[in-house]
Amino acid sequence: MVEKTLDARGLRCPLPILKARKAILEVSVGGTLEVLATDPGSREDFRVFSQTTGHALVSEREEKGEFVFVVRRTR
Repeated sequence: MVEKTLDARGLRCPLPILKARKAILEVSVGGTLEVLATDPGSREDFRVFSQTTGHALVSEREEKGEFVFVVRRTR
């Protein structure tokens, strides 16, 4: 179950990542943040975000031109 959803559709890099960095702090440790985005570059951005922050990228999928990422807060 997702604890929080961030709607970053229509935003271009780096705004989805900057908003996700802030929003993940509003999720409890072990909880998940779902991010909705339309920027194709967000796929790579969220992979790097996960690697650099230590938060786990649980899933990513594309649905009708929109990307859905689920990130688990690890600390």
